[in-house]
Amino acid sequence: MPYEQEFALLHDTFQKSHVSLSLIAEVDFYALREVNPLQTGIEDTPDFLARKLFLQSLAPYTMYKQTDAYRRAWIYLLLPEREQQEVLLVGPYLASPIGEEEMLEMSEENGISPQVQRTVREYYASLPVLRDTNLLFVMLETFCERIWHRPSFAVVDVNREHHIPASVLSVVPRTDSFDDHLANMKVLEKRYAFENEMIRAVTLGQIHKEKQFLSGFAAMPLEMRSSSPLRSAKNYSIIMNTLLRKAAENGGVHPVYLDRISSDFARKIEETSVLSAFPTLMNEMFRSYCRLVRKHSIRRYSPVVQKAILLIDSDLSAPLTLSTLAAAQGLSEGYLATIFKRETEKTVSEYVREKRMKHAAHLLTTTRLQIQTIALHCGIMDVQYFSKLFKKHTGKTPKEYRETAE
Repeated sequence: MPYEQEFALLHDTFQKSHVSLSLIAEVDFYALREVNPLQTGIEDTPDFLARKLFLQSLAPYTMYKQTDAYRRAWIYLLLPEREQQEVLLVGPYLASPIGEEEMLEMSEENGISPQVQRTVREYYASLPVLRDTNLLFVMLETFCERIWHRPSFAVVDVNREHHIPASVLSVVPRTDSFDDHLANMKVLEKRYAFENEMIRAVTLGQIHKEKQFLSGFAAMPLEMRSSSPLRSAKNYSIIMNTLLRKAAENGGVHPVYLDRISSDFARKIEETSVLSAFPTLMNEMFRSYCRLVRKHSIRRYSPVVQKAILLIDSDLSAPLTLSTLAAAQGLSEGYLATIFKRETEKTVSEYVREKRMKHAAHLLTTTRLQIQTIALHCGIMDVQYFSKLFKKHTGKTPKEYRETAE
């Protein structure tokens, strides 16, 4: 084909950026099976795309953008000058980071069991986060200009069912219109929700959420408070260093331990001279503060009890009985029960129940999940029993607790 070299460069660049780029025969493109990808082992091949995706006829000289029911974004277009008609498919990727609460609500909407939530979380953490300003889109746009031999082309947002400006990178001019203010508010709300979620994870020492936040660091829009993007990134990192330090302090770490790590990151922030290095630095900050909370909040316990607590905290929807926790470490139930009670002053069931009720309270106030779904996320199958436990723990029913919080 006349544009073989351009395609090879595009393919290799996307592959190194961990973005899937596929060629599909047009006839196969329309015959893709309607399979729910998050209920069949999280398959990610073109044969396992979401329901009702890619069903419209493709016009020449047109790039299509689409988001499926699982918030995954795709770009596709009909390639010219091929022996058989082929479609170039880019994706899946995320147009913006997906927060924990949004992920839980999306799972509920699509009938995904809370018991596989960890798998779903890991799947989304594996997807790249790409905004329209990403350099990969510049390459894709240039590729389209080359193969179509024209400086502009149509871009169709399938979800909105209308054409958008003839460039996937078109920048909407900033105005004082009401719609622009609303859009800016939504961006701010997403950023603050992301930050609050990260702060809570540090307070609880949830280092297992690292992958969830990693892509978010790279894609998080920064407020330009300086004419220099590098200075803005440094200022934002300084703010996050302070917030994460306070989160670790709330997680039980004494200030004497926090001072050194906070000072080290303050120095690293000022020494960083490349804008692209800040997502990695932010991830390092998150991991370091989480490790500090884990070390100092449970360090007073023996390794056996520490392991039991980590197993409980990592997945509250799991069957967290004395027998399962003892079996996970190859211990007798009697031994684990005795040592756990002696060191924590609570039985295993009391500790698990307290953790689950705290998690339930968090979900009630931060998500719109149905109460029965929240019960499942807390490892309780019977919603009536869950409501009874919750009222005993908080003095309010789940419904009353949510209404009070609002």
